[in-house]
Amino acid sequence: MNIAVLGHGAWGSALAVHLSQQHHVTLWGRDSKAIANMRASRVNETYLPGITFPESLRLSDDLLKTIDQSDLILIATPIAALRSVLTTLQPLIHSPVLWACKGFEPNTGYLAHQIAEEVLGKNYPCAVISGPSFAQELAKGLPTAVTLASSNIQLIQQLMQALHHPRLRLYGSQDIIGVEIAGAMKNIMAIAAGLSDGLALGHNARAALITRGLAEMSRLGVAMGGKSETFMGLSGLGDLVLTATGPLSRNYRVGKLLAEGSHIDVILKQLGHVAEGVGAAYEVINLAKTHQIDLPISRMVESLLHGQITPHQALESLLNREPKLES
Repeated sequence: MNIAVLGHGAWGSALAVHLSQQHHVTLWGRDSKAIANMRASRVNETYLPGITFPESLRLSDDLLKTIDQSDLILIATPIAALRSVLTTLQPLIHSPVLWACKGFEPNTGYLAHQIAEEVLGKNYPCAVISGPSFAQELAKGLPTAVTLASSNIQLIQQLMQALHHPRLRLYGSQDIIGVEIAGAMKNIMAIAAGLSDGLALGHNARAALITRGLAEMSRLGVAMGGKSETFMGLSGLGDLVLTATGPLSRNYRVGKLLAEGSHIDVILKQLGHVAEGVGAAYEVINLAKTHQIDLPISRMVESLLHGQITPHQALESLLNREPKLES
């Protein structure tokens, strides 16, 4: 299978490295200098240091040439770039599109599948891959399991068959809304968990935040048309546990650095990577208002990111809430 991976960040590079074991893969990036450096060194020092690219992995800064002979286009750019990439591809592509973007589009608040429907049309074969997956671990060949979701059951079956690998197990789902909401909101909860750990509130507090965070994810997802069981799966609970407890999580690190008193602008510059939970918090609060849903953890994180409360006030706002029935 000829696969075009678009986006040379950590996750795009890791997917390209992994898929090169079974397929003909080309990794594309718009930064010509970065691509030339990676082609020469066979390493992505900026986003995936320490991982040597297989000799079979091709690198390109020519988007049209990259997709020309592809059987599958896998987009691993930040979601803010998804619309522009799809718009460029739209007149030319004939292959299914699979994306690994998480979060909401700035300004519109759209999920990835909503962007794709606008640009490619409602019936174009598209899917999302999401779940507990640190890029470094997949690139090293450590076992990973993720969800592959699409409204097109034939596409799910086709991609699961083509991409199955002992080190990357795929589970199919037709709940694309639930999978994408889970992938967006778990980053907000990871910021909250990092904040809790940064303030040394202990394991009990972090476990409570994760559990109540999962309830918030499910509450909004179901209101938007997702299925509650999706949030108990890999793209929901699985990804939440990973990003809210793992030191490799960018969003968790954002929370810890906020607890230490750093400003969000300084934190994001220091990370050098996109922390999707920062933008997602604002969009989730807008959606909560639209659907008339109470999301206290998300609201706390959004207020903290916008400097309206301090880290200590943020956690106090949750601890001082009125007692209520769990469900």
